[in-house]
Amino acid sequence: MLRIWGRISSINVRKVVLTAQVLGLPFERTDAGMAHGVVQTPDYLAKNPNGLVPLLEDGGFALWESNAIVRYLCARERSPLYPEALQDRFNAERWMDWQQTRLNRASGAAFVQWIRTPAERRDAAAIAASVSTTEPLFSQLDEHLSKHAFMTGDALTMADVPIACEMHRWWGLPQPHPHWPHLERWYAQWRAMPASRAVLDLPLS
Repeated sequence: MLRIWGRISSINVRKVVLTAQVLGLPFERTDAGMAHGVVQTPDYLAKNPNGLVPLLEDGGFALWESNAIVRYLCARERSPLYPEALQDRFNAERWMDWQQTRLNRASGAAFVQWIRTPAERRDAAAIAASVSTTEPLFSQLDEHLSKHAFMTGDALTMADVPIACEMHRWWGLPQPHPHWPHLERWYAQWRAMPASRAVLDLPLS
């Protein structure tokens, strides 16, 4: 059985759990990171020298980096989520990299301030800066999804997973949100999937 290390409050762990549930894979998840500890133990560091979550163990194989784990699971199952055609696959890869390098970097500060920072220490300027850089990226997604049912076309692929987890995190922040009709339609499809339960319906923490 697959073993996933990491607390479900982590967006990166949610990506992996969501992928496993979409694929219908049995797995065992062990809380790790932050208050749960584990990640600085010698045994864990031998498998993930970064001391971060998630970590996937598949038999004797250990893999870290959330988007790499999403790709691995989809490829492992020969799932349609991992596109076979080269250009289709790298279209999906592109959006997964964009999530990590653009969207996550922009949105993370607002999340940390609203959810992980006590109210008396919250930095309103940091939140405003995060909102000002993140909302144009979600607007870009909304425009893209006005032409596509899913991130790479008419079918769900691995590219949709990280962005769904970003949407869950951003939409859960206690602040006003613009109306993004196409993005909201796409996200509603996710929320309707049984595989999204215990991931995209969880409160932020």
